[in-house]
Amino acid sequence: MTVRTEAVPHITRTVALDERYSQIILGINDENLKVLENQLDCQIHVRGTDVTLIGVAHEVARALKVLQELQAIARRGHVISPDSVKNAIHIVTGETPQSASKLLANNIIVRRGKAVRPKTLGQQDYVDAIDTNTIVFGLGPAGTGKTYLAMAKAVQALQAKRVSRIILTRPAVEAGEKLGFLPGTLNDKIDPYLRPLHDALREMVDPEIIPKLMEAGIIEVAPLAYMRGRTLNDAFVILDEAQNTTPAQMKMFLTRLGFGSTIVVTGDITQVDLPAGQKSGLRLVRDILAGVDDIYFAELTADDVVRHQLVSRIVAAYDEYEEHH
Repeated sequence: MTVRTEAVPHITRTVALDERYSQIILGINDENLKVLENQLDCQIHVRGTDVTLIGVAHEVARALKVLQELQAIARRGHVISPDSVKNAIHIVTGETPQSASKLLANNIIVRRGKAVRPKTLGQQDYVDAIDTNTIVFGLGPAGTGKTYLAMAKAVQALQAKRVSRIILTRPAVEAGEKLGFLPGTLNDKIDPYLRPLHDALREMVDPEIIPKLMEAGIIEVAPLAYMRGRTLNDAFVILDEAQNTTPAQMKMFLTRLGFGSTIVVTGDITQVDLPAGQKSGLRLVRDILAGVDDIYFAELTADDVVRHQLVSRIVAAYDEYEEHH
């Protein structure tokens, strides 16, 4: 007995792109079109501004939706990169499909024409949580935008006068290094630990005015030990690299919360640099504070990593090498 399987009928749909935006949507040298062809399970043919889609009905419908969203993003004046296309496909075809154009064009701040905005659903959830909770924990691997987006929200809050100052802090612990053995003054020793915070800040605020803001106490970048004994009122406070806090340091920091303040704690619990046997305050705090009102734990994953495509390929190559050696 032979079982006959009927071929699923294919359909053809043609969509006309707005000629003002077709080049932006398809990308330089069709780089965005190549991503669409690789990621969508249907044939795509382009002639001028007409895009013809051939495939099973639900795949063609999905491709149409992605093209509509990309066109909406282009209309808002945003540049569309291959990564933007991947993110749009992921958002449109996720378990809870959403508007990619609405999500990917949701600017937090804009400086010199460059917009800072969430680029994945996980990042959007994280940013929304900061708006609606007093304390937010941003947990996830490197490259997920935990610190960068928190910094953007801090600058946005300062510009809108919702807070009067920004405080950026991180524990002075790094792999295999003790501060006492490093050369220079205390400031020289501390500076390398705080440098990533300075770098992110310079992308959000004109570098020329940062020293003035720091002198006036409107922006403070300091090691975690400097927070002890203080009450932080009317401030947006970011604790970065929080996986390297001890449980006592984490409790000390969280109890600095004052009126009118927001606290964002970021970290990756898989990258703890504390001495062997020392518990991470970030790991412990999830068990202690889970379910407490006005505290939110945003879990970012590998799906939220936004990096240069070459970096992603380098990481993948290292992962493959380590699997076989």
